[in-house]
Amino acid sequence: IRRCSISCPLWEEGKHAENGQKWRSLEHKGPLFPPEYEPLPSSVSFLYNGTPVILRPATEEVATFYAKMLDHEFTTKEVFQNNFFTDWKEVMTETERQLISDLSQCDFSNIHKYFVEKTEEKRNMTKEEKQVLKEEANKLTEEYGYCLLDGHREKIGNFRVEPPGLFRGRGEHPKMGKLKKRVQPEDVIINCSKDVKIPEPPPGHRWKKVQHDNTVTWLASWVENIHGHIKYIMLNPSSKLKGEKDWQKYETARKLKLSVDSIRSEYQSAWTSCEMKQRQYGVALYFIDKLALRAGNEKDDDTADTVGCCSLRVEHINLHRHLDSLDYVVEFDFLGKDSIRYYNKVPVEKQVYKNLKLFMNSKNPDDDLFDRISTTYLNKKLNEAMPGLTAKVFRTFNASTTLQEQLNQLTTDDMTLPEKILAYNRANRAVAILCNHQRAAPKTFEKSMQLLQEKIKKKQEEVEKAKKELKQAKKEHKQLPSEVSKKLVQKMEKTVKRLLEQLKKLQLLETDRNENKVIALGTSKLNYLDPRISVAWCKKNNVPVEKIYNKTQRAKFAWAIDMADENFQF
Repeated sequence: IRRCSISCPLWEEGKHAENGQKWRSLEHKGPLFPPEYEPLPSSVSFLYNGTPVILRPATEEVATFYAKMLDHEFTTKEVFQNNFFTDWKEVMTETERQLISDLSQCDFSNIHKYFVEKTEEKRNMTKEEKQVLKEEANKLTEEYGYCLLDGHREKIGNFRVEPPGLFRGRGEHPKMGKLKKRVQPEDVIINCSKDVKIPEPPPGHRWKKVQHDNTVTWLASWVENIHGHIKYIMLNPSSKLKGEKDWQKYETARKLKLSVDSIRSEYQSAWTSCEMKQRQYGVALYFIDKLALRAGNEKDDDTADTVGCCSLRVEHINLHRHLDSLDYVVEFDFLGKDSIRYYNKVPVEKQVYKNLKLFMNSKNPDDDLFDRISTTYLNKKLNEAMPGLTAKVFRTFNASTTLQEQLNQLTTDDMTLPEKILAYNRANRAVAILCNHQRAAPKTFEKSMQLLQEKIKKKQEEVEKAKKELKQAKKEHKQLPSEVSKKLVQKMEKTVKRLLEQLKKLQLLETDRNENKVIALGTSKLNYLDPRISVAWCKKNNVPVEKIYNKTQRAKFAWAIDMADENFQF
């Protein structure tokens, strides 16, 4: 790893390797809880069957969550409606439950209108009023948004506890609409040093537990009620510990370069093994390597039916001996992480195809494709091949390798800055497609594209007008040459050139937006791509790093910006 020559940055300070210690001292104020619910004014009514109904505050609060979303497509979905109504009824009193028995008879429109007006009032606040709110928010950030870690004042990533609301999820999540309950201090575990002042809980409350574990990097934790997952308050991505962790993650992925050929030879040999378990391991790892599939974990019955490689079922693939002029094609169709559909048709090696037929033989559609292996077994085998190697490291390795290769292919010295940015986004998109990082087209996409196309049309008209004026100026200069007419021609030539550059920039932007309409570039950029690749590319091609990473991202990848020179290659 190349060390930069500047004074030792935080991420290069000595690590506390003994016993897995992450820090020596940690002091903070604890999480900031959302304000308590303020009941609606008496003039704002909830109606049931056309009649105003006064709800107790806890019931009314949950009603406001639904009312705020009336203009969102979620509230039109049956699953969302059913989950909301089930959870809402649990909050109601017995009297309220007996009265409110049918969601279709509930009228939230007055509450919705009230919050729309409140939003509008906030939008129309004076500059001075907005400044007051900003200063109040800054004070809270100063108090709760920083901690002392080994004597360094470090920024905390998410010091605010998420307020209660309705779970949305991504894709067609089966739990959409369920109530995200209010987190209380009694739910929260605090982690800090023994020798510092313990954070004080809000008045009248106490913490669930206070611990002093310096082998973990979180400051507070609690269990959320939707999935039963642990939520953490962590350091900001720009912090020393986060930088170290990122650095180590990408170095592990880089080390895979040294072992990947032997690992590939090993899993290819497994395709013809006498043992079915070895064959399944070989094919599963081939998919993880070739397609960047996640390893996959077993799911509980009440969670989304999402799968990864090891949890694929027979119904998730179709085999085609010939398809679209290709041989030995596997057609994948399943819900991946966050209920995002993975659909792909991929030609595979003949032996992989034969093995898949063997794995599917005499199985029902809902049987496991890889019934002899698990993610635990897979990762154990990978760790034996290379210490620290997991399926996720493979994903990081292939994503970063793809970006490096694409940037090398797509970038040329004679490109303009907008062309280089387009090339970078195309390289990033190749990774996002590999990793199946899809998104729904933004709601404002059509409108923003229409505005952009109008700008392009206007610019084209300006170019045509300028060209005509240039043609006329040249004609007049030819008829009556003079220094004045010569300068006018030169001026008009510069104008045409400038307008053509502006038009090209707008057209490149239109292409970029169209190509990225349903692809999420951010996930791979922040989690799977070694930032040193992007930094080195920027330095080599004279692209300001601000064009690739925003302010927050530059803080997160400060270690890479300091470390990578233009010759870095993943």
